[in-house]
Formats: sequence, structure tokens, C-alpha cells
Amino acid sequence: MLRPGVCFILALLAIGANPDAAFSAPRAELESRLEECARALNDMLDATDGGIPADLLRRSRAIVVLPAVLKAGLGVGGHYGKGIILRRNPSQGKWGPPAFVRLLGGSFGWQVGIQSTDLVLLVMSDVNLRSLFRDRITIGADASVAAGPVGRDASASADIDLSAGMLSYSRAKGLFAGIAIKGSILEVDWAANESFYGSDLSLIDIFFQGKGKLSPAAQKVVDILNRASR
Repeated sequence: MLRPGVCFILALLAIGANPDAAFSAPRAELESRLEECARALNDMLDATDGGIPADLLRRSRAIVVLPAVLKAGLGVGGHYGKGIILRRNPSQGKWGPPAFVRLLGGSFGWQVGIQSTDLVLLVMSDVNLRSLFRDRITIGADASVAAGPVGRDASASADIDLSAGMLSYSRAKGLFAGIAIKGSILEVDWAANESFYGSDLSLIDIFFQGKGKLSPAAQKVVDILNRASR
């Protein structure tokens, strides 16, 4: 249960990021979110200081992309982000359509200021996917998380915790930097998915069966991941 002070910070972050978000998910906002996800993915995958290892991307079950996660605090802090999750079909090796998700979390201790961080999570277990689409995931409780290695050969390192349910990558101001997400809630943005795909298809059909028409921005994200996973 998040404390009232954290809930207030998160509400300010959510409304400040998009004043319409509390009431609707307009198509233009979702297209913009997808474009930002494509930008964040390109930055992470092609980073000059290493990037996400391609073999870990191929071994993952899904990827969560949360561009520009806002973190704010004044004694009590919180962070809020909106993004997407895509599933990799293990038999075909291809990435399916994106589903929209959001991340909410809080923190305590002395902190002040606002920071924007791109966050990518490699989901390494199908169990975590089923938990997410049933309800939500509390990171660190329902799904363990570890910092992901960077660099072409980094995934061969012996000290990587490949038993973790998720591997976390984050970049702030062009550099890989940590963001504390243990205890954060990752949940499906149901309204955004219905607004983007319509009400004729269930989210399970879209995510697990690969159904649903992709916009150019959504197709760009899928193409980036398919190229990086070759």
C-alpha cells in the first residue's frame, strides 16, 4: 500500500505529464508514446557505452519500454511512467504487437528535484507475463529484478543474475544510470489499449495471438526489436 504522500506525488506526476491522462487516452497521445518508445529503444540498443546485449534480448520473453519516467521528490518521492510491453514469439523469434502499460512507485528518505529516465525491462519468465495480464506486478515481490549487463559480451559474465524475473536498464541524460524500481507497480493501461485497438479484440488476443492492426509508430517499434534480435 502506497502512503498518502507518495500517492499525491504520483498524481501530480501523472497529471503533469499529460493533463488529459486522468480522463482519456487520445490516439495522438498514444502515437506520441510509441514514438518515444522507439527513440528510447534506439538509444538503449545502440548506446556507445555498451547497449543491451542482443543475446539477452533474444532470450527474453517480453520487453517493457518506459520512456521518460518522471521521478520527483521533496522528502517523500515518487515516479510515474507510461510505456508499452511487447512479447517475443519463441517459436518464430518475432516480436508481436505492443500493449500499453504504466509504472507507479514511491520512495522515502531525503530527496528533492525532478529527473527523467528512460527505463527498459527484459522480462525473462512467462510467469511474470501471466501475472501482469491477470492484474498487475509488484516489482521485487511478484517478479524479482536485477540490473542488466550492458555491452556485446556482457551477458557472458558469470556474475549476472539470470534467475531474476526481470533485467533492468535505465538511462538518464544519455548515460546508463540506476533507478530504484523495487516495490513499483507495473500494470496494464486498459483504457489506452481499448482506445488504440478498439473493443472488438481482447488484450490477450492482441498480446499472445499477435492480432490487431499496427500503426506506423507501432510498426517502427516492432521493426527495431526484430532487427536487434537477429
